[in-house]
Order: sequence, then structure tokens, then C-alpha cells
Amino acid sequence: MRTRTASAPTPTPASAPSLAASPAAPEPPGGRLAGVATMVGSGLSNQTGAAIGSLAFPVLGPVGVVAVRQYVAALVLLAVGRPRLRNFTWRQWWPVVLLALVLGTMNLSLYSAIDRVGLGLAVTLEFLGPLAIALATSRRRMDVCCAVIAAAGVVTLMRPQPSADYLGMALGLLAAGCWASYILLNRTVGRRIPGAQGAAAASCLSALMFLPIGVVVALRHPPTAGAVACAVAAGVLSSAVPYLADLFTLRHVPARAFGLFMSVNPVLAALVGLIGLGQGLGAPEWAAIGAIVAANALSILTSRG
Repeated sequence: MRTRTASAPTPTPASAPSLAASPAAPEPPGGRLAGVATMVGSGLSNQTGAAIGSLAFPVLGPVGVVAVRQYVAALVLLAVGRPRLRNFTWRQWWPVVLLALVLGTMNLSLYSAIDRVGLGLAVTLEFLGPLAIALATSRRRMDVCCAVIAAAGVVTLMRPQPSADYLGMALGLLAAGCWASYILLNRTVGRRIPGAQGAAAASCLSALMFLPIGVVVALRHPPTAGAVACAVAAGVLSSAVPYLADLFTLRHVPARAFGLFMSVNPVLAALVGLIGLGQGLGAPEWAAIGAIVAANALSILTSRG
């Protein structure tokens, strides 16, 4: 989840081209090991942050938690990216504005889904976004098989049940669509704006969009110190830490290994939800999560490029 990000899924795609373009030097074993350890820490930090943020839902609601998280992410990215906003042209601004809208919608829909269906299922559904991008741009028979496996997992997750929360699932799929759009827009922003300036500008715009929302939430539901602390922790653990960790990881770990580990995030989310929040899953849900993770892992391991 690059909530990133974002989650999620973090704005790594925007900065990855500059890192990948640097001359590749033989990586010592210690550096590779440190990169793997950083990946594990980043994934756990991301999902733990989302879990801690959900503890503030009774007071702030998903909207309030996302607003605080956007503020924290903007502060970190502004410090790292240092965007020169006055130098941006319209050709650079329009994808940044779209990226800001997608970023805010992605985090809001994901956290709303977490509130309704739990951390593990919400992150798994969101992960369908980048998986769909990877499979849709391929013409290999193996990826067709991977798409079938992933589709079977989705059908299992969304099968009719008396207790099924279809709105929560729909919000998870909305987050998936936003993550897919986020990836495509990040490529455009990364080509047109150097370094992390574009990601920082988008994060700042998204935070400004959530500023009036945060004010309304604070007036209607006066926040407690504990709720604000949980929301800030979500911003630090799910945005700042993964972003900085990914910058380090991409310098020490091959892109294929990085993508392969990213596919494990739904499993980490389910485990954190189980251990930290007591959100247990049944055997069908675990099988569905495993199928979606396996589809992504199989596609990466069998790819030539």
C-alpha cells in the first residue's frame, strides 16, 4: 500500500528515473542486505502506519486522518523535493494538478475502505491497480494466466455474503483505479519535472485541498490529543518513512526485486490487521490474497525486461 503514499502506496515512480539513470556499480553484499532490510522495514512501516491511523477513525473519521496525513506528507516532500513552483510551465502544472487530485482521492478511498472492510482486504483491492497496469501492458501468455489468477482472487474476495460490505469493496477498487492513474501520471510528471519537485508540488496541492476539510472536521468533531497523534503517526509511518526508505532501496536493490517485494504488501497488511487490530480473515480471504500476490510475483519473475 503506497498510501503511499500510498501506500501505498509514496511518490517513488517520479524519482525512480533519475536513480535508475545513474551509473550502476557492483553492489557489495552489505549494501544489498541493507536494501532488503530497508524494504522490509518500509513495508511494515507503511502498513503499521495505516493501522495506527485507523485508531483515530472514531474521533476524526477517515477524512480527518487522511487530511492530517496529507499535511505530514507535504511537509516531508517539500523539504526533500524543494520544488521551484514559479518556474513551472502550464505543460508541467497540469499533470501535477491531476496527480494531486488522484493522490487525495486514492488515500481517502483507501482509508474509507479500511474503515469498512479492514486493512488486509482494503490494501489487497488497492493493489489491483498497479497489477492491472502491469498485466494490461503485456502481451505474454503467462501474463494472461496471471490475470486469470488475480481475477479469481477478486471474485473470491467479492463473493456474495450476508456480511459483505460492497461499498467498502467499491472504495477499495476506487483506490486501485487511483493508484493506477497515480503511476501513469507520475511517469509524466517525472519526465517533465526534475527530481522529486513534481511529487512535492502535487503533495503540497493535495494538502491545500484538504485544508478546509480538516478545519471542518476539527470544528464538528474536536480532536483529542491521542487521535491527532495517531493521525500524525500515520503520516510519518505511511508517507515519510516509506518515501525516504524507497529512495535508499532503489539504489541498492534491483528494480525486479523491489517490485517483487512490493507485491507482498497485501500479506503484510493482513498480518498487521490481524495482530495489531484483531481483524481476522477466513481461509477464502487468505487464499484470495495469496492468489493476487502470486499473480504479481509470477508476472515479475517470468518477465524478461
